[in-house]
Amino acid sequence: MTSKGYEAIARLASGDPERSDPDHGHGVTPGDIAIGVIIGRTSEFFDFFVYAIASVLVFPRLVFAWLPPLPATLASFGVFALAFLARPLGSLWFIGLDRAYGRGFKLTVALVLLGGSTAAIAFLPGYETIGLGSAALLALFRLGQGFAQGGTWDGLPTLLALNAPEGRRGWYAMIPQLGAPLGLIVASLLFAFFTSSLTAGDFLDWGWRYPFFVAFAINVVALFARLRIVESPSFERLYQTRDIAAERPLRTLTNQWRTIVLGAFAPLASFALFHMVTVFPLSWVTLFTPESPTRFLILEAGAATTGLVAMVASGQLADQFGRRRLLAGSAAVIAVFSGFAPQLLNQGETGEFAFMIVGFLLLGLCFGQSSGAVASELPLRHRYTGAALTADLAWLVGAGFAPLVALWASARFGLLASGAYLLSGALATLLALWLNRELARNH
Repeated sequence: MTSKGYEAIARLASGDPERSDPDHGHGVTPGDIAIGVIIGRTSEFFDFFVYAIASVLVFPRLVFAWLPPLPATLASFGVFALAFLARPLGSLWFIGLDRAYGRGFKLTVALVLLGGSTAAIAFLPGYETIGLGSAALLALFRLGQGFAQGGTWDGLPTLLALNAPEGRRGWYAMIPQLGAPLGLIVASLLFAFFTSSLTAGDFLDWGWRYPFFVAFAINVVALFARLRIVESPSFERLYQTRDIAAERPLRTLTNQWRTIVLGAFAPLASFALFHMVTVFPLSWVTLFTPESPTRFLILEAGAATTGLVAMVASGQLADQFGRRRLLAGSAAVIAVFSGFAPQLLNQGETGEFAFMIVGFLLLGLCFGQSSGAVASELPLRHRYTGAALTADLAWLVGAGFAPLVALWASARFGLLASGAYLLSGALATLLALWLNRELARNH
């Protein structure tokens, strides 16, 4: 990306068309920070969704070919969850690397490992070639992805929140979340292109591998773009001014465990819905309906666009009504949504369309404000490490096993069971927000 491109993103994020270059005496603006946040989160979510889509369309037939379709997909989702188990371990190791060698070195090692693991998956041989070794390699590479993901935290979302103008904190809290719909749109359309233009045999043989090559290339570009930002003198001074540095995880956990736990459970409504409208419906439609994966991937990309619009709107609504009020209201609506919406997936194209559009609209509103709603209360000296640990725990509890649990429960008890899973996430969010408010009153 050229310097003019960076400036354009910064002006868009900050709303200031005349923003000056931060390295020429005018300081770092929230728009400058937003550049790194958008680049980093979009590349991470693209990588995430490339693997997630392959978990439904590729790995059950390539890696778990000896199993029937449903058990094969469940096994694939089991490997999918391994990354979320490895991510907290990666965070602990990379925080030590950060303390010893600096943020830039840590980020380089993490993204090289992430890109290498992603590229390795692109060369994965199938069950017919090496038998169970295929599943073992996939699990190893998936663990590598998760471990590396724990090191991609660069503190920029925290820096963005701390430098947001008064009265616009909801808007700037929304910016890091834009990477999710952007990554999903690109990944879905890329897979849709290959599934529509190749025969089923060619797609399973070599076509699915290209999105992983693209993910690797994007990781490389994102690495250099983020290093250019994070290691610039202006940003380094701002990190030091704000006292944002890696702290020993044990010290952070000892002092802030309650805030970290509540911060991890507060976004569970959005995290549960996240998978209920992305990974799970693709698996259900593929396994239990005659619908074409290509058509559903295009529908998913279109629905994600509506979610993107809703996410932008969440920034305005949060500034007007308050982030927690918006999160609580969204969780309540998600609870209602869970009672009837999943059954729409069995109602043909019209039902699928309604489920996806409404689901993504709700996801945009709640996920747009789910980042740091409680973790923002961490003291500055604990904020860098605490925010990373909070995110790891939230993804592990709210997302890691979501596709596996939702698909297993729905296949065994009907789609209403997946609605119960979604309801549990909404109730967890409401409870966490209430407990946090009560604790704040008592202190």
